[in-house]
Amino acid sequence: MEVAVIKYNAGNILSVGHALRRLGVEPVVTDSPDLIRRADKVIFPGVGEASTTIAYLREHRLDELIVSLRQPVLGICIGLQLMCRHSEEGDVDCLGIFDTEVKRFVPATAHDKIPHMGWNTIYGLSTPLFDAEMEDSYVYYVHSYYAELCAATIARTDYVQPFSAALHKDNFYAVQFHPEKSSDNGARLLRHFLDL
Repeated sequence: MEVAVIKYNAGNILSVGHALRRLGVEPVVTDSPDLIRRADKVIFPGVGEASTTIAYLREHRLDELIVSLRQPVLGICIGLQLMCRHSEEGDVDCLGIFDTEVKRFVPATAHDKIPHMGWNTIYGLSTPLFDAEMEDSYVYYVHSYYAELCAATIARTDYVQPFSAALHKDNFYAVQFHPEKSSDNGARLLRHFLDL
């Protein structure tokens, strides 16, 4: 199986590669359109800022490439946010794969710390990306922006308010949390993605 990890100006790509190697998969980290199109699975990970990252994708025509892909694609963290319609971070239009907005967390109480960082539970799970044992399990988050609930929501987490922990439409999947940092639950999700 060929797995391509899209290389662009975002952090955390190496951690995703290490997580895949632990599952016995040697990924190709690349920005080559040919290698990405040819891969059996594509992962679009990252940590970064939405407006500068989407500008980089457009400059290198990776935006057109990503939306044209037909094999299973998994967005992680900012990958999920950039696959949405619009982000408040930099007030920027994104790829529009998922018809939802990315909003900044607004603390409701003095106890609500932004960014949302650390372990939290996922619930309301659907699609083959998850299994029944993952309901109410813990995953690891680091983010200040979140995707609103929508028709594409396949998992939720509560922090300040409920938000989309994961999204799915056609061949596109995305998670706000970091499976590569989420121990056994993250490895399980990556294995389900590889098995799609």
